[in-house]
Amino acid sequence: LACRTAGSELLQMSLKVRLGSKRKPAGWADIEPALLDFEQRMREAVDDPHDGKRKAESSWPIHRIHYEKNRYIYDLYYKRQAMSKELYEFLVREKVVDAALISKWRKPGYEILCSMSAIQKGGTNFGTTSICRVPLTQRGGQIMPSVTTGCVSCVSGDGIDGGPVWWTDPFTSWAAKKKADKKQQRKREAPADPEMEARLKALRGETSASASGTPASTLDPETEARLKALRG
Repeated sequence: LACRTAGSELLQMSLKVRLGSKRKPAGWADIEPALLDFEQRMREAVDDPHDGKRKAESSWPIHRIHYEKNRYIYDLYYKRQAMSKELYEFLVREKVVDAALISKWRKPGYEILCSMSAIQKGGTNFGTTSICRVPLTQRGGQIMPSVTTGCVSCVSGDGIDGGPVWWTDPFTSWAAKKKADKKQQRKREAPADPEMEARLKALRGETSASASGTPASTLDPETEARLKALRG
């Protein structure tokens, strides 16, 4: 996968060696320890033997670490404004961060996109975006992570601190329950259609008269005849 290949290529030369002779902008010393930690985690993920895992699953940790590293820089620069423009542009120029992913986060609907792979339609069997781009409330069946990235959802904001829901998060089962609860709530809040209710009662063979004996059905004669025919 693209993310795995990119990670492997960049890790062939450590950050310290790759940027050793470059002049670092002010503030580099403050973020260097965190970047080196992300680099070490990425190296371990790439080198992991992945015994017993499916081939696609071996890249899941790589996508997550890539997201977390870029989110760290994104929050410093755009959210907290604790990073200079010069330092940010240095990180982009030296490919320390994923400029395309960070740029995507600034667009409506992509604020917590897990990976650029999730929106590359050519990577799916049906030419669509990844399943993690479908809101949890609109997904049927069992809630499963994306085969490509391991992300369960990066559009609903149900993850930790409003971020993506990853395959390892305890939020996965919680998100599934939340989806079911929302469906039940919509059913309870849906306005009742008196005519439809009457038709359903008639189909179930329930009485159409109230407790006082007064006919409660408001169906027209033609509909009544059809319902009688359906009941045999």
